[in-house]
Amino acid sequence: MVIRTIIVVLLISLNFSMVASAEAPLKAAFIRNHQLWLKEGDIERQLTVGRNVSYPKWSYDGRFIAYLDGDEKPYLYIYDLKKKENYQPYIVETRNFKWSPVSNQLAYTDDGVLNVTKTKNGQPKGFDNVSLGVSDFEWFPNGKDFIVSSQANLLPTGWQPVHLFKVPVDANLDTSKIKPFYTIQTNPNDLFAIDAVAFKWSSDGNWLSFLAIPTASWSMDSNTLCVLSSVGGDFQVIGKMLEKGDWIKWAPTKNQLAYISGEGRFYVDNKNTTVTDIPTVSEKKVYTPKGYVDLDLDWLSPEEVIVARAKENKEWKLGAVPTMFTSLYVINLKSNEQTQITHPKKNEMDDAPQVVGHKITWYRNTEKHNKGEVWVKESKNGVERLWIKSVDSPATFLTSRK
Repeated sequence: MVIRTIIVVLLISLNFSMVASAEAPLKAAFIRNHQLWLKEGDIERQLTVGRNVSYPKWSYDGRFIAYLDGDEKPYLYIYDLKKKENYQPYIVETRNFKWSPVSNQLAYTDDGVLNVTKTKNGQPKGFDNVSLGVSDFEWFPNGKDFIVSSQANLLPTGWQPVHLFKVPVDANLDTSKIKPFYTIQTNPNDLFAIDAVAFKWSSDGNWLSFLAIPTASWSMDSNTLCVLSSVGGDFQVIGKMLEKGDWIKWAPTKNQLAYISGEGRFYVDNKNTTVTDIPTVSEKKVYTPKGYVDLDLDWLSPEEVIVARAKENKEWKLGAVPTMFTSLYVINLKSNEQTQITHPKKNEMDDAPQVVGHKITWYRNTEKHNKGEVWVKESKNGVERLWIKSVDSPATFLTSRK
């Protein structure tokens, strides 16, 4: 009987150990002193020297990290983790590049031309032209097509509509392969926009969210969040918000959209976490309490959202814009229970929450914004711990693909 009990205990312990170790260690690209670094588990490695790195992005399978080098003229580079080398897929200046959701193919825009990389010896290298007249784009979930926006033209009679197109990856500038997807009819007194940006697909690929952008000065204060069905038949206006693509997040398992609503370019007030079902069949629900602002968010679970929250500052009118000292809160969408889960020190702030598997990560920095740190909690009730010191900006985590 004693032996049987010992065996049972050992089996339970082994099973627990296997479950605990099933989740891979955190893996993130980050920038320190303008250079690209990699951290996996507890091991850090510097990947570049003498560069000015920004916007690292992981490839589909995690073999490659694309990034920009330069400030005024940012050029596209790729780091190959397998061959441990930096290279240029082609000498191109760009600010807009995105990996395919199904392969190690990289798409980017260059002066309104959409291009995709070829493959040479297993690496993305060289390019094919896809389409002209492109403002912004996103891959379709199948990796075979793009949704593409084209900025409206100003005529003597006013602004033209904003056009969206469905463009196959192999279009090669053949306009006969490019099909109109949806036309956004605009009106200065209703939905006024001259462009569409920040495309994001729902988890099942049936809906596409994006921001309809008005002219430059206006867009600093107010943009229109819209959704469109994957076949281009159902278009809905959701609400007003700033031009912040990171403030729009689809739920992980259902067609529900969380975003930070509110107009006004300053973060001192009127920034509210809002959640709505798509298609919108009920009223949107606002979760930010009065007297507070939410300035970033991510989904923790199908019923919980993490937000970076600070007290509003309506008293500010002139002078330097005040720093908003945010902490992370978890909102339960069913019960409306809201719990603070991080406690930065005075003059520190926690923002850029990212959920990676079951872990919660965020960026902690100070009022001076010189350097920050990446922190981690194993769960919302876990103990926070410092994971990466002295970083220039939030880390970019490698997340599992479906």
